[in-house]
Amino acid sequence: MNLGQEVGRVKQGDYTRTIYTWIKDGQYKEAISFLNEQHTSNPSSRPALSMLGYCYFLTQDFANATQCYEQLVQLYPDVEHYKVNYAQCLYQSCMYEEAMRATFQFDEQSTHKQQILKLQAAIKYGEEDLGASRTLVEQITIDDNDKEVNLGCILFKENRLEESLSKFITSLQMQGYKPDLSYNMALCYYQMKQYPSAMKHIGDIIERGIREHPELSVGMSTEGIDVRSVGNTITLHETALVEAFNLKAAIEYQLKNFEAAQEALTDMPPRTEEELDAVTLHNQALISMDTDPSEGFEKLQFLIQQNPFPPETFANLLLLYCKYEYYDLAADVMAENAHFTYKYLTPYLYEFLDALITQQTSPEDAYRKFDEMATKHSDALRKLMKKVQDAKQTQNEENVKKAVAEYENTLELYIPILMSQARIYWDLEYYEQVEKVFRKSVEFCNEHDTWKVNVAHVLFLQENKFKEATGFYEPLVKKSYDNILNVNAMVLANLCVSYIMTGQNEDAEELMRKIEKEEEQLAYSSPDKKIYHLCTVNLVIGTLYCSKGNYEFGISRVIKSLEPYNKKLGTDTWFYSKRCFLALLENLAKQVIVIRDSVLEECLQFLTHCEEYGHDIKAIVEPPLELETLNPGKNSVAYEARLLKALLFQIMQ
Repeated sequence: MNLGQEVGRVKQGDYTRTIYTWIKDGQYKEAISFLNEQHTSNPSSRPALSMLGYCYFLTQDFANATQCYEQLVQLYPDVEHYKVNYAQCLYQSCMYEEAMRATFQFDEQSTHKQQILKLQAAIKYGEEDLGASRTLVEQITIDDNDKEVNLGCILFKENRLEESLSKFITSLQMQGYKPDLSYNMALCYYQMKQYPSAMKHIGDIIERGIREHPELSVGMSTEGIDVRSVGNTITLHETALVEAFNLKAAIEYQLKNFEAAQEALTDMPPRTEEELDAVTLHNQALISMDTDPSEGFEKLQFLIQQNPFPPETFANLLLLYCKYEYYDLAADVMAENAHFTYKYLTPYLYEFLDALITQQTSPEDAYRKFDEMATKHSDALRKLMKKVQDAKQTQNEENVKKAVAEYENTLELYIPILMSQARIYWDLEYYEQVEKVFRKSVEFCNEHDTWKVNVAHVLFLQENKFKEATGFYEPLVKKSYDNILNVNAMVLANLCVSYIMTGQNEDAEELMRKIEKEEEQLAYSSPDKKIYHLCTVNLVIGTLYCSKGNYEFGISRVIKSLEPYNKKLGTDTWFYSKRCFLALLENLAKQVIVIRDSVLEECLQFLTHCEEYGHDIKAIVEPPLELETLNPGKNSVAYEARLLKALLFQIMQ
């Protein structure tokens, strides 16, 4: 939308020069406040109203911009550019029908004909009527640079990614470097899962943005520098920095580099929460789910009430409800937003969510639904496996690559079905049945890490298959042996226990030394970072010995696991520690076991340390969407440590 001409037209009144300076310096709030006063005192003032609409548009307040231009169209019906701006503001407000009606006011002889054609194409694109949008784009004159770009956007929406990318590359060659075109190319590479190529274009956008616009304060929030909001200015929009940082966060999130994803969001130019766009809000919600799920849910719930919202929002909200076991809420949202269910959920995702929700009322029906989905995907995987083999025989590298990608995509859809089906038996502690479910999928999943780790867990829990569990855990650990802290702590702990239970104590000790060495190195480079890997290993080993009745060794191992307390004491580590202490106290009270006084003194000292360091650590993390029901004074590690210490004193006396 070209509203820049508006300032040039308004040259009357004593205040014009001041307003122009404010706009040039990005001080839109000051300009809007002043212009509102001028407009209130003189509602028919053309300069004040036109500049006010322009300022609202610059700050992306399209609702107020629409009102301003609507008044201008009524007051000055012969001024065509007001009609154009009015139609464009309606489009930006996603009022597609009203915007299309506004474009019908122009005749064939209008000097704005090409601009209106592009606007109509954009409206149809927004309505997802791609056929009509293409027809309108093809009417744009061939010398218009936007024609190729618009065709590229339509091809992207049709999932014809390589053709779309080709259009954007051609446009970039014709027009020279433009951040928005570079972003479009990065987005194509992202959808094609060619992340290095996408990151290259993202890097170019960010580098140019930092160099050419230092006033946008890129990266300063991450560095802890307190900077004011840069606002939603045209400059910010033209740099494509917000879009680039969001795409960078999405790539890092897909690669499971969650800290890097978080950093990408804080690196973007600072804005206040009310100024954030929908995509940024959505990404912030996803990345904050592990640390602050209440805030994440609040943002996602807010977004689905907006028009429009990122298409992924609806599915992600439902999946996260199910992850946190709010199945009733997921069912309610699906029922209340049936139109979103058809628009934003694929048939696969709808069937999957339906089976998950059904599991709460009828595990048998849920198992049947998962089984039907699993059978369908198993058949598809067998066909794709044959397709890969046929492609390899033709020795066509491109065909092989496509067939493998198709197989891997289908496998990624199959894994969640399989895990959800297995979980029905897992929750009932029918571990042999879980093992049978996994055996049925071995032909497809035997190289998939998620499948391997879950098979290992189910073998481990049967307590008579530690050797077999070791066979699955070992490859997962060896694959990341040089960066062992990247391995899940529970995998390391279970492997150590499996070694101990099969007489491979030396292997267990070597693994623990490796973990301890890497933790010491990390503590030196990142002293404030909490790492729980060795702590978890010691906790699991301690719990194992306690369960076997060897409390003296088991409790000493648990106590050792939480040293130093300022780095190892947390909600989860305390939960597993106190279970061992409660079992110890119960057996002492029943006089089933006898413990040396020195060990009891060690226990008292341990609980005293937990009391000292546990004042600000919650003993139980309550579900994110429920009101706090526990007394805050009692929901702390310090309170529970004092309680256990009192019980231990009572038994000792």
